[in-house]
Amino acid sequence: MQTFDCPKCGAPVSYEPNPLGSGTARCPYCQSQLAVPNELRGEPARVISQIDIRTGSQVTVSSAKWIWFLVLVPIIIVVIVLGGVFGAISPLLSKRNNPVGGRGASSGKEDFARVVMKFGSEGIGAGRMTDARSIATDGAGRIYVGEYLGGRVQVFDSNGEFITQWMVDPKMPLRGLAADRKGTVYLVQRGKIVRFQGETGKPLGEVQFNGGDGFDDVITTPDGGLVCAWYRGRDDIVRFDVNGKVTRTIPGAISSASGDSELNTRVATDGLGNIYALGTFNNAVFKFGPDGKFLTRFGKQGNEPGQISAGHAIAVDGKGRVFVADIKGVQVFDSDGRYLTVFKPDGVASGMVFNDKNELLIAARNKVVKFALKD
Repeated sequence: MQTFDCPKCGAPVSYEPNPLGSGTARCPYCQSQLAVPNELRGEPARVISQIDIRTGSQVTVSSAKWIWFLVLVPIIIVVIVLGGVFGAISPLLSKRNNPVGGRGASSGKEDFARVVMKFGSEGIGAGRMTDARSIATDGAGRIYVGEYLGGRVQVFDSNGEFITQWMVDPKMPLRGLAADRKGTVYLVQRGKIVRFQGETGKPLGEVQFNGGDGFDDVITTPDGGLVCAWYRGRDDIVRFDVNGKVTRTIPGAISSASGDSELNTRVATDGLGNIYALGTFNNAVFKFGPDGKFLTRFGKQGNEPGQISAGHAIAVDGKGRVFVADIKGVQVFDSDGRYLTVFKPDGVASGMVFNDKNELLIAARNKVVKFALKD
């Protein structure tokens, strides 16, 4: 029995000499597998780090290389095949998740809506806001921002510079706000719609309706008329012409289409006269034609893309795309209700309106954010 020092840890290793100079031993300290010294050839002991195949007294190290080759080649082939398959299906998966081919995730959601202006801050001074939930704009580009409580309406120019403010009923919530191209502002309070001169806040009288009070929301149409949400035991939609005459009523607009009652309706309209009603209790959007005929419904309760949860506001842009604000942000649909994308508006989008440049203005409680949109 002879010994040698382990070449890895230096501990003594015992072994039986072999006349042919071949053999292995294990270090009792570090447990390394060792090739014992070959005294005939003057080779010291060494750590075995690869498969060492011997035939007689000849070491065939090349055999180990062939074994590794035979093991690795199939693995490399599998990796290449999988890579090719994934590369082929990736565009299909991307297209499936982004049905508009460029408006959603594949092009970057952050590219769809770009912030071009932001103004306002927390407070009650000029240009400051505490709970701004309503916003409107007129033909001159003036921006009107209404506080939900307190009765304050602030007026800004198109660059977000404060112009003036005026007050309405401070005891009742401001439920709706709209402005026509001439600068007439329409406010919904106490279930009534009242007209004001936008620049000064001068009252111009109440919009008369045979059904009495019960209005929740109002939006102006391109021809100067109004579309309003009305509720008194039934969720109606009422359309007025530019002279304040009722031209159409859609009785039980949402409840008759869904079978479920609706207590809070937000409305929007497009340039073709179609009406879009967001039922915040139904968590869906209902589309009606210019003749008041129900056309389609999209969205349902949920947090997945295209589903609606706690909807706040609705608006339609110049391309007919429908924007719905809920807890996920602002979701975008085409005019038929096909989901396009979603983006975060830097706060809760409680009110939304489009200007003549197809820029989206959002009232987000203590500020206003303007977005330029990707076509």
